[in-house]
Amino acid sequence: MSARLPPPPLRAVRMYLHAQHQPVALMRTDCHVCRAEGLAPRSQVLIVAGDREVQALLYQIDSDLLATGQVALSEAAWTALDIGDGDSVVVRHPPVLESLAGIRRRVHGQRLSPEELAAIVRDVVQGRYTDVHLSAFLTATAVLPLDAQETVSLTRAMVEVGETLKWNAPIVVDKHCVGGLPGNRTTPIVVAIAAANGLVMPKTSSRAITSPAGTADTMETLAPVDLDIAALRRVVETEGGCLAWGGAMHLSPADDIFVRIERELDIDTEGQLIASVLSKKISAGATHVVIDIPVGPTAKVRSKEAAQHLAARLAETAAQFGLVLRCIFSDGNQPVGCGIGPALEAQDVLAVLHRDDDAPMDLRERAASVAGAVLELAGAATEGDGMRLALETIDSGRAWEKFQRICAAQGGLRQPPVAEYVEPLIAAHAGRVVHIDNRKLARLAKLAGAPQSLAAGISMHVRLGDEVARGQTLLRLHAQTQGELAYALGYANEVGEIVRVAQ
Repeated sequence: MSARLPPPPLRAVRMYLHAQHQPVALMRTDCHVCRAEGLAPRSQVLIVAGDREVQALLYQIDSDLLATGQVALSEAAWTALDIGDGDSVVVRHPPVLESLAGIRRRVHGQRLSPEELAAIVRDVVQGRYTDVHLSAFLTATAVLPLDAQETVSLTRAMVEVGETLKWNAPIVVDKHCVGGLPGNRTTPIVVAIAAANGLVMPKTSSRAITSPAGTADTMETLAPVDLDIAALRRVVETEGGCLAWGGAMHLSPADDIFVRIERELDIDTEGQLIASVLSKKISAGATHVVIDIPVGPTAKVRSKEAAQHLAARLAETAAQFGLVLRCIFSDGNQPVGCGIGPALEAQDVLAVLHRDDDAPMDLRERAASVAGAVLELAGAATEGDGMRLALETIDSGRAWEKFQRICAAQGGLRQPPVAEYVEPLIAAHAGRVVHIDNRKLARLAKLAGAPQSLAAGISMHVRLGDEVARGQTLLRLHAQTQGELAYALGYANEVGEIVRVAQ
């Protein structure tokens, strides 16, 4: 029997369609390739251009928008293939996804081997998993949570599928906050303090996925963050630290894919969280890591017992990779700092480093606490003296000087943008602030336009325990368009009591 001939090539057309992460292909229903290959709408197809390939979601049309010999591609597919208009591509069925067998076994309550987890992660990073496949995997590992061995195996698989940085230093420090708090932009301050005290801290951070700002979004209002590995090495070798976006470096690339689906499903399992955090730190070349775990009713971790359990599992997993780890517990009852949103959080960072009189003291104290733990863990401060040294580094101006040098090395320090429209939300009656809903605040800041509009977000004017008068400003909304401002105000009026004032 003769070998099956490959399908004939098609001419690629750029759609200029932005589907975020999803590569999309558009073909006519009467296209000869669709008919010969039996390609149906919403099926997965493999598109090959020379030695590059991408798996895409297929849609079909009945119109003359395309010729029968053309295939239109979204921006994600176009970028992955690195082609030009009219270039030849081949469209065919993708290979069988053998790693799905492991997920089916996991759905029925069986544990996954290291080899099965490695195969799943490889296929995820190669773009072979649809959102349905990803959802099945994450749900299966939520209903029956990952055990200790599976967590170690998933962490290792996530590290091995991406790049791993190596540094010419015996100690390389890093930090992470488990999250759930708006604001809390301690990272730029911690990096400046650590580097000013002679430590190596190559900090790679993420952009926001569903929050009002990620560290990379905030830093981007202050300096370039899209550094490749060569530029990152140059900055770290010169200044001892950096504040870069990790997405450009292929460090634990499966992590952002998993996190996106977890947020859409609103599931956040312990094993996945541990693998997510530690795989990024190991990939970045860290040897010593401090994990900040905020605890509060609307934070990610809601009880002291849950925080202690998470800390024990983090330490257990980290030890399998020779990673020295310390967890600290912090107040997760309210936002940290005044700003929520990239530019507003950047203004808080600058105020702390500048030692301004109106700098948010809670951000200063939180950053010094985390930095102090980093200094102690790395041996740059004696046990119990880290926070004092961190505060002294801020107060002497050494942290601000180091931060400016890091920004200059990354391409230059710049001023954060300011929103076009600002509107206050006021207290309906006098009383005391007794509750601040972190989740509603994050939602409100996003409706105002953050993080896509860098200047958008919220500036807080009260804290828990404050006495307020009727008509006093509780917070201010910042937006770049009147439409976004109106949308955010509508949400605030609808949900009510984002900031609860008891009479």
